[in-house]
Amino acid sequence: MNEVIETSKGYQDSKLGVIPQEWRIRTLLELSIDGCKNGLYKSKDCYGTGIDMVHMGDVFGKDIIFSGLKEKVAISDKELENFGLQEGDLLFARRSLDPEGVGKTALIGNLSFPMTFESSVIRIRPDQQSLNPYYALQYLKSYKGRGQMMTFARIVAVSGITGSDLLKYKIPLPPLPEQKKIAAILSTWDQAIAATQKLIDELKLRNKGLAQQLLTGKKRLKGFDGEWIEVTLKDIAERVTRKNEELDDTVVTISAQRGFVLQEDFFTKRVASETLSNYYLIHNGEFAYNKSYSKGYPMGAFKRLDDFEKAVVTTLYICFSLKENVNSDFMKHFFEGGLMIRPLMKIAQEGGRAHGLLNIGIHDFFGLKLTVPQLVEQEAINSVLSEADEELKLHQKKLETLKEQKKGLMQKLLTGEIRVKTD
Repeated sequence: MNEVIETSKGYQDSKLGVIPQEWRIRTLLELSIDGCKNGLYKSKDCYGTGIDMVHMGDVFGKDIIFSGLKEKVAISDKELENFGLQEGDLLFARRSLDPEGVGKTALIGNLSFPMTFESSVIRIRPDQQSLNPYYALQYLKSYKGRGQMMTFARIVAVSGITGSDLLKYKIPLPPLPEQKKIAAILSTWDQAIAATQKLIDELKLRNKGLAQQLLTGKKRLKGFDGEWIEVTLKDIAERVTRKNEELDDTVVTISAQRGFVLQEDFFTKRVASETLSNYYLIHNGEFAYNKSYSKGYPMGAFKRLDDFEKAVVTTLYICFSLKENVNSDFMKHFFEGGLMIRPLMKIAQEGGRAHGLLNIGIHDFFGLKLTVPQLVEQEAINSVLSEADEELKLHQKKLETLKEQKKGLMQKLLTGEIRVKTD
């Protein structure tokens, strides 16, 4: 980072805030070769063979798109001439169910084979003598860049953006050599972020496979060969129906991905009733089962209260504490490993997903059968899985640090608060 120098002189006020004196504000219309173009519509019978077709999902999934996409489409030479893509093209998602996804941007990288794009995607081809595409991508991804994009979003049932709106989009434009340098510096962070994310994904797969092997007894740790025993949930757990008579106001909800989170953080507002005395009060180390299904949790989610001393939950959750004949950490891995899915499928009544909730009775729930090892083996398995989880968390923390570093750097580089050397 010794290429970066700070300066406080030679700045100007602009419509996009304070920028260096020699920078200019330009619209994408001024910086594009041929304005914007909506993608190609092709009927279903044209798909299957042909050239790569960029869909809106590809734009949402990647910042830079290369050849080798799964979707193929047959198009004519004339269509390829009009709707072909080349390195440096900027692609924008026209629609999104989430308003904040409107105008999500991706860049076409170095292509090995021809590629086209479909009708829910907008293409803008930058004039690379004026605008470095990688610099443009970084600005469009930045906090200020996304904020400007949201001013164009037409928020209805499905939010969208038009090509004519995009062409009004303004970019603070340093001289081209400075654009390239800024893009190169930020791409260093992108590469580190991508490499760390790849490692995290690999560790998740490894941990999942290890958990499946150890938690089912398919793989045994050295020194353990005893028979596992079948128990019911009521053999190892006791239901918690403690009412919130002390009127604790730490109202939490279960997020399948994040565990227990404050309700106002999850919903951005408090949705619990003002009278909290009828809610359940659970203590640190106790579990709750959310009967709502979500991605990755087809039969609901079991979560342990770890981050709060006490918390208040809806009575729709089934709450329980574990007895001393099982290891709580082992059971946390057991529940998270999806080993309750099949037993739950056997007791969930047909047509019972009213309001998104599985229809599971209390008696049937605590009668669920599971097979577990002796307590000493549970503790050994937990030790192995916890060590693997700690390694994963270390890399996840590193990823968040890298993202925060890049966020701060983007704010300074893309506004000219910090300047870069170009010679």
